[in-house]
Amino acid sequence: MLPAAKRGTPPEQREPRMTVRIRPDLDQLPAYVAGRTVAGSLKLASNEVSAGPLPGVAEAVACAAADAHRYPDIGAARLTEALAAHLDVDLGRIAVGCGSVALCEQLIQITCTAEDTVVYPWRSFEAYPILSRIVGATEVQVPLTAEHAVDLDAMAAAITPRTRLVFVCSPNNPTGPALRRAELERFLDSVPSDVLVVFDEAYREFVTDPDVPDGVELTARYDNVLALRTFSKAYGLAGLRVGYAIGPAHVAEALRKVCIPFSINALGQAAAIASLAAQDEMRARCAAITAERVRVRDELIALGHAVPETQANFVWLPLGDRAGEFNEHCLAERVVVRAFAGSGARITIGDAAENDLLLGAAKSFPLHG
Repeated sequence: MLPAAKRGTPPEQREPRMTVRIRPDLDQLPAYVAGRTVAGSLKLASNEVSAGPLPGVAEAVACAAADAHRYPDIGAARLTEALAAHLDVDLGRIAVGCGSVALCEQLIQITCTAEDTVVYPWRSFEAYPILSRIVGATEVQVPLTAEHAVDLDAMAAAITPRTRLVFVCSPNNPTGPALRRAELERFLDSVPSDVLVVFDEAYREFVTDPDVPDGVELTARYDNVLALRTFSKAYGLAGLRVGYAIGPAHVAEALRKVCIPFSINALGQAAAIASLAAQDEMRARCAAITAERVRVRDELIALGHAVPETQANFVWLPLGDRAGEFNEHCLAERVVVRAFAGSGARITIGDAAENDLLLGAAKSFPLHG
């Protein structure tokens, strides 16, 4: 508070005051752009599932809410035990986080300093560059292939003695292709053993190709591989923020050390445990979505779009400079998609009726404007 004699002094006559100093590099930090929610429109922008939480989740959340005045279990012990039993892995190899995006940041924190580099494909999950810059690591972006897939040969070539962490997103967000076993194993065999490879599998439950390897199985074979998963997508818990990592025990321990205390809230923990108990319903949900994925992709291709193969719950339209125009067209048709300026549009697969609305909007968009 200003001294009494100066309270009435006009601002322009007061003595200059120091301004709080903020890191100057934050001026260059890109903002994370979430999918828009527009009242009265169908949202197909954030890869959420239309069906909502799985059976038993609402009841579990309601019970947990009765104890909302208490702090949650700081170590998420019951959830960790449930995950260990579900995945058949040791408890010590699991770390739980406030969504997989929080774990991404923690992974950079535990491996990198300003002298180190993070390698990742681009375009891919847009949090990778943001989180790398926040931590202060140097980022190395590796372009995708012409088929909009992760280029593992180029990724391997980008690894240097300064590299500490490599993100491999499969299926790749926002483009959709997943990596196959032989190419991925060849890549992992080439990575130095002191470099951590994070196999980001946020969309694993939607994979139908048997040649796409399971990241958890890879972590049992490679000492420098960590699998990253989430309850936000197939399990329908995007609003409760629960993700988890499976990897080397010493890496999981380090992740737990840098986790913000109590960041995995009690409602999220209860919901995730209940979700794991509803595997049959989750698999049925994913089967319906993947069947619709085939239909939507086939119809978009028939319209003339070059839609890459996808193993996720979305499709990618590589529209280049027309991505913004397509976005505005869909908004006018009451459909919200996720446009990436100058690149393309990512469209979530909804239920049959929702997808019909999307396809109707796509059919009225002039492909060659």
